[in-house]
Amino acid sequence: MQAREEAAKSFDTEAIAPALLAWYDANARRLPWRSLPGEERQDPYKVWLSEVMLQQTTVAAVGPYFAKFTERWPTVADLAAADDADVMAAWAGLGYYARARNLLACARAVAAMGGAFPDTEAALRELPGLGDYTAAAVAAIAFGRRAVVVDANVERVVARLFAIDEPLPAGKAAIRFAAGQVTPDERAGDFAQGMMDLGATICTARSPRCMLCPLREVCRGYAEGSPERLPVKAAKKAKPVRQGRAYWIEREGKVLLIKRPGRGMLGGMRALPDDGWSARGDGAEALEGQWRAGGIVRHGFTHFDLELQLMLSVQAQAVSLPEGEWWPVETIEAAGLPTVFAKAARLAIAERID
Repeated sequence: MQAREEAAKSFDTEAIAPALLAWYDANARRLPWRSLPGEERQDPYKVWLSEVMLQQTTVAAVGPYFAKFTERWPTVADLAAADDADVMAAWAGLGYYARARNLLACARAVAAMGGAFPDTEAALRELPGLGDYTAAAVAAIAFGRRAVVVDANVERVVARLFAIDEPLPAGKAAIRFAAGQVTPDERAGDFAQGMMDLGATICTARSPRCMLCPLREVCRGYAEGSPERLPVKAAKKAKPVRQGRAYWIEREGKVLLIKRPGRGMLGGMRALPDDGWSARGDGAEALEGQWRAGGIVRHGFTHFDLELQLMLSVQAQAVSLPEGEWWPVETIEAAGLPTVFAKAARLAIAERID
């Protein structure tokens, strides 16, 4: 690590920020949550909301969700006052549902502080659900503070600039140190967004367009002739495959939905009853009743894959029912089911029509 830090210090970093900022001024992506260079600084609420949504999620996927959230809850106070179930339903489909729970906790903490986000990285980090990255991003982009912002795009750009070949995740510390060497005192937010845009549009994971890159002349990865090999990622471990069942119980045009426990996987979300499958093991808590198989739903989670057997009630009156709510089948999309159960619902409706 010390050798890598010395290498970063000896690298000519002075040209990087001016070149990157000049490129960003001319090429900044127009995004719903972004103020372009020269415009008034972004609303901290929108910066924070977008950054939380963008974690592990693409810009294209986030756009409609961001528009829906800001239309329904235009301020952090509005979001803080929202019903948990409404927020979780609005989040459905974005995945990583702990983010939605943290979103509410943070909004309520900010509302309790008077409705204004703190303006320093250290104070932002004290809010619920704000890790190092989000705190740095909000501090830099919304408040103009110098903060080192490293997301996946920035990580890739910096690894190539400095030819950091220590495999991830161990190499993250060296990458962050190097990013700190090139982050300017002024316009740190624009610099961070410029690095993000460069990684998203030019310095892409595959087939980087180096001839269009404003940093090509100071990029060690380019000079070495193989920037696409960086950053080096550790070999992925095979994910286990879990088995489970989901139950479609319908009466008079309505289907039974349960609310999952507040903590744990898909916590607080509406869902179909299931047999207790989890990341740790297969389902084993069979629901009593008469069933017929309705097909298999396959879904990938971060640490495991799931094969979910859909079970359709044959005599719903005889089923031993868990506590829940009866939801009209024709409006099931409005229930805000997480993706795996939304897939199961679509399969059940197709079986029902057949």
